[in-house]
Amino acid sequence: MESASEALRADVVLVGGGLANSLIALRLKALRPGLRVLLLEREATIGGEHTWCHFETDVDAAIGGWLRPLIVHRWTGYEVRFPAHSRRLPTPYLAITSNRLHAVVSRMLGPDAWTGVAVVDVNPHQVTLGDGRRIVAGAVIDGRGARRSKRLALGWQKFVGQDLRLSAPHGLSAPIIMDATVPQTDGYRFVYVLPLDERRLLIEDTRYSDGPGLDRASLGAAIADYAKSQGWTIEAVEREEHGVLPIALGGDIDAYWQEARPQVAEVGLRAALFQPTTGYSLPDAARLADRIAALPRITSASVRACVEAHSKAAWRKRRFLRLLNRMLFRACAPEERYRVLERFYRLSVPLIQRFYAARLTWRDKARVLIGKPPVPIGTAMKCISENSVFGGQDA
Repeated sequence: MESASEALRADVVLVGGGLANSLIALRLKALRPGLRVLLLEREATIGGEHTWCHFETDVDAAIGGWLRPLIVHRWTGYEVRFPAHSRRLPTPYLAITSNRLHAVVSRMLGPDAWTGVAVVDVNPHQVTLGDGRRIVAGAVIDGRGARRSKRLALGWQKFVGQDLRLSAPHGLSAPIIMDATVPQTDGYRFVYVLPLDERRLLIEDTRYSDGPGLDRASLGAAIADYAKSQGWTIEAVEREEHGVLPIALGGDIDAYWQEARPQVAEVGLRAALFQPTTGYSLPDAARLADRIAALPRITSASVRACVEAHSKAAWRKRRFLRLLNRMLFRACAPEERYRVLERFYRLSVPLIQRFYAARLTWRDKARVLIGKPPVPIGTAMKCISENSVFGGQDA
């Protein structure tokens, strides 16, 4: 162990052991094995308590291949349920758990995966720990979660999820990605259910809300009520996770990056890299990990330039999704927001796949908007014509 007066050296220091930095670590060790990659996580485990899911069509085959060792569950389709419309869709759905992420990253990095360490200062070439130790590196990458900024207008996706063991088989063969037949409270509310085995479920109560406040006890009670309504008897709550994810409504991405510290690469939610409507971050994190690992030189400056360019390009390509979000949050009364998703899920499977992958074509965009909108027409037109909440720009 280094003393406080000595500096430890590494090629890359990853500050934060969440999904984005974990995937970067895996790609660097796979493609640049000569680099010393040090990952620093303040909690006892990498990845915390979380489940990351994505559709098979969200990423290309090459990324799907290197993600395979992380996949814990794979289902061949999924369901959605709304008051006036239910449907089963055939797109495969995959899940990564924080337990698997911790095991794979810890095995790959060995003693260079540090948990239970506090970071007090980050600059482009040095990280200072709470005990005074310093780590000097050619590249420092900050992945410590979302950075709050007035430059982005956000709604919020809030959730509490519980792994439940039931007293009898639940009977589900596929995930329920959205069950919006539940009472609509605190915005658009739906329940998300993953069948883990014949007697275990992950049930998440999710709200698309105007504010980020999360009442964990209330959502936990709502999960118990939902299980009871489905005829499931809970034997035990084995694990709980929770989160508050950003939903992008508008903003100035150039100004957002101008606020960041020069030459420090910020990744994951901190880089505004997430599907604007669903909040899914895994596909973006995997694509960015590939890009960083392929850079000719891994330095703070080169990684920062790569991430910033990637973030801005993704933000601009997803302008239409932010328009849909404004319709959801601004054109609907909170208790009526489910109607937007109910209508959306009547569209074709390929279009829905491209929506989740954030790759809508211009024909897809036209198809989404054609027809009578499930919101007041005047308000919908205002959302369509609105460039943003920042002086008419949504860059």
